[in-house]
Amino acid sequence: MHHLLIALASSPAPSPSLRPGLSEDQVTPGLLGFLLTAFIVVLTALLIVDMVRRIRRVRYRAQVEEERLAAAQAADITHDEAADGDAGRTDA
Repeated sequence: MHHLLIALASSPAPSPSLRPGLSEDQVTPGLLGFLLTAFIVVLTALLIVDMVRRIRRVRYRAQVEEERLAAAQAADITHDEAADGDAGRTDA
């Protein structure tokens, strides 16, 4: 087994060649393949940028809504305290 592994490791790999009847132009993607790949890459990049922008907008809207609710609750608490303070006073 050990001799077989050494023989396989030491034998040179055959150089890649095309099958008979094929030319290099027939097996490469060419200009059309490059253009389609470039189009898909650009489209994917634009989609990612748009998705990030939409997610950021949703997060910002949620943050503004939370701040608005917190301010409204704080205003209600101060309004309630002011109303309780007026009710406890007797100005007679």
